[in-house]
Amino acid sequence: MKIALAQIRPKLSPDNLDKHLEFIKKTDADLVVFPELSMNGYKVKDALLEDAFNEEFFKNLSFDKDVVLGAAIKDKGKIFNSALYIGDSFHRHDKVHLPTYGVFEEGRFFFGGSGFSTFDTKFGKTAMFVCEDVFSGDSIEFVGREKPDLIIVIAASPAREFKEDKLLIEEHWESILKNMAILSGGYVAFCNRVGFEDGLGFWGKSKVINPKGEIEIEAKYFDEDLVECELNNHLTFTQKYFLRKES
Repeated sequence: MKIALAQIRPKLSPDNLDKHLEFIKKTDADLVVFPELSMNGYKVKDALLEDAFNEEFFKNLSFDKDVVLGAAIKDKGKIFNSALYIGDSFHRHDKVHLPTYGVFEEGRFFFGGSGFSTFDTKFGKTAMFVCEDVFSGDSIEFVGREKPDLIIVIAASPAREFKEDKLLIEEHWESILKNMAILSGGYVAFCNRVGFEDGLGFWGKSKVINPKGEIEIEAKYFDEDLVECELNNHLTFTQKYFLRKES
């Protein structure tokens, strides 16, 4: 099974579907993952009321491979920052932890999701998180308990503070993502966006981390990119064997 990470620069507009189709056509991967709010852009603010999508729009989409994308979803009078898995199965995860500090204002515009869950895909037991979700103890506890075969993390993480030859925020991300891979015995696919919006610069460097906590592949800094990774089911099985617990 092969995963592709489509590290794109979405427009600040609900008119991003063509960009998704362009990247989907570039790969023969079984799954293509896009960043957080890839269908809307990040700093949507008051335009959310007009630009948010109904879930049915995505349920009616059809691709020749599985796709994960990010979108603002309106549901029963509320708007959520959501990750959507579109394929043989359809699953939606609403971002639970909404950053509302410093340059972040998500709590002013979005409602928070109710929690984390797993669902079945061709990759096995799968879980999705949106950016700030993984910077929380409850997500780490969930991963350690449920041990998904594949963890998908979509993000719109802005660049902050260089440390020697890399960004400090990238070090933080790598620590968390590697821990999630080791705790679950599964693969972690992290897709971060690039581009600039309203003074924020997004750094990209999307990556796949294997069940041993090693980076298998990663994308460029700051530029659009498409990277692919073949998943090793035997490695997942082996790591989960080491993590087994006596009942």
